Amino acid sequence: MSRFVIWFTLVSIALLSPFVGAASININELLHFDSLSSSIFFELRLPRVTFAFLAGAILALSGLLFQTLFRNALMTPYTLGISSGAVLGAGIAIKLGLTSLFFGLGAMSIFGFLGAMFTVFLLVYLARFLRNSQQESLLLLGIALSLFYSAALMVLFYLGDTLQNDMLIRFTMGSLSVIGWFYPLVLVVVTLILILSIYLFRFELQLLSISDESASLKGVHTKRLTLFLLIVSSFAIGTLVSISGPIGFVGLIIPHMVSKLYPSSVDKRILKTALFGGLFLIACDTLTRVLDTQSELPIGIVTAFIGGPFFIYLIISRNKK
Repeated sequence: MSRFVIWFTLVSIALLSPFVGAASININELLHFDSLSSSIFFELRLPRVTFAFLAGAILALSGLLFQTLFRNALMTPYTLGISSGAVLGAGIAIKLGLTSLFFGLGAMSIFGFLGAMFTVFLLVYLARFLRNSQQESLLLLGIALSLFYSAALMVLFYLGDTLQNDMLIRFTMGSLSVIGWFYPLVLVVVTLILILSIYLFRFELQLLSISDESASLKGVHTKRLTLFLLIVSSFAIGTLVSISGPIGFVGLIIPHMVSKLYPSSVDKRILKTALFGGLFLIACDTLTRVLDTQSELPIGIVTAFIGGPFFIYLIISRNKK
C-alpha cells in the first residue's frame, strides 16, 4: 500500500469523523448555532476529534522519544509503567472521594498526573543502579512497576463501593469523550511544548539514537538532555492519561509504521510521527462510534486489540535478529 493511499485514507476518515455518531447531524443546521445539530457538532464532535488527534500525537511522539533515547523498540511510556502510575493516582483520588477543582482541573486528573511523574522519577532513580543491559533491565523495571500498580489498583477495587469501582473501571478502559473545548485546549498547549522540545533538540536526538558516546563526542550532555526530554514527555503523557485514562500501544505502533514508510533519520520523522499518530487515533475513535454496540466501545480496548499482536510481532522479530 502506497504512502498516498494510507495518508488519503486517514485524512478522509478524520474529515468524516465529526459527522459520525449515535445522533445524526443535519448539515444544513450547522451554522444555526441555536440548533441541536450545531451544538452536537461544535460542543461534542469537533472537540472530541481535536482531542483524539492531539492525544494520538502525544502518544506517538512519546513512543518515538523513548525508543530513540533507550535505543529499544519496545520502550514506551505504556510499557515502562508510566501510564499505570497515572491510573493508580486517579484511582486514589476516586477512592478518597475527591471531586474538587483546581484551576479547572479535577482532583482525579491532578492525582493521575502526579502518579505518572512519580513513576518517571522512580525509574530515573532506579536506573542509577543498573550496569549491564540497562535498556532491557529498565524495561523489566517498568513491567514490575506496572504489576505492582495493578495489585494496588485491585486493593482499591476491593475497598471501593459500587460507584467508585464503576468510575475506576471506566477510567482504566480509556475514553476520548470530552464536552466543550477546555481539555482539547489543554492538550494543544501540552502538544506544542512536547513538539517544540523534541524539535529543538532533533539533531542531538539523532546522535543519541546512535549511541551516548557519539553524542558525548559531539559535545552533548547526554544525561542532562535525556532527563529533560523524559520529564517533558512524561509531563505530556501524565496530563493526557489523567484526562483520558490509559490508551495503550499507540506509542509502540506508530513510530515503527512511520519508520517503515519513511526510512530516514529520527529528526526527519518527528512531524510525520505526530501527524500519523493523531490521524491513527481519530480512525480508531471513529471505529468505536460506528460499531453497532449497545454502548460505545472504550478506545483503550480498540488500541489494545491492535497493539497486542504488534507487540508480540516485535518481540519475535527482535529475537530473530
